[in-house]
Amino acid sequence: MSAGQYDVEGARPRGARMPRRERRAQLLSSALEIFVAQGYHAAAMDDIAERAGVSKPVLYQHFPGKLELYLALLDNACDQIIENCRLALDSTHDNKLRVGATVDAFFEYVALDTGAFRLVFESDLTNEPAVREHVERVTTECAALIAHVIRDDTGLPDDASYLLAVSLVGMAQVSARFWLKDAGAIPRSDAAALVSALAWRGIRGYPKTDEH
Repeated sequence: MSAGQYDVEGARPRGARMPRRERRAQLLSSALEIFVAQGYHAAAMDDIAERAGVSKPVLYQHFPGKLELYLALLDNACDQIIENCRLALDSTHDNKLRVGATVDAFFEYVALDTGAFRLVFESDLTNEPAVREHVERVTTECAALIAHVIRDDTGLPDDASYLLAVSLVGMAQVSARFWLKDAGAIPRSDAAALVSALAWRGIRGYPKTDEH
């Protein structure tokens, strides 16, 4: 590889032509690295273009501005978390195991090397309505999925089931982020199991009848 093909350390090589879909995916990958490392406000489109190994005009062909690029990344991140939650709930019909799988889905996501969870749970742009709407979608959609299971299992009204589901989502994501910041002092599986046990002991206390 000749000198000068990389403008900055870690940047992609310039000049390679790609299909539009592949180029978009590459730009999103590069933007994720920059936003996670620098935050929204400090990140510059110049940095993202250099990281991707493209000119700024190429970047702007795909994304008209920094906010649109950030929102596209948020869409991807939020969709992944929600899908992980859905898969966890669908993985078994045993509700105790469902709680464990759902909690672990959040621990697994925050542990990813990409750091994408920071865009959702630690964004420095939550004062922007569009960003706040995206971030809140993780809680509302994951909670809606969980609430359906809680309602069927406990017989609680919809509002009560949804409130418990929101509480479970909040417990899972806050605990997972704390675990990561604590440098994983407890192995991930053990940490998720501790939080799952706490959640299950609470959820199972709401039977369909007063009979135990």
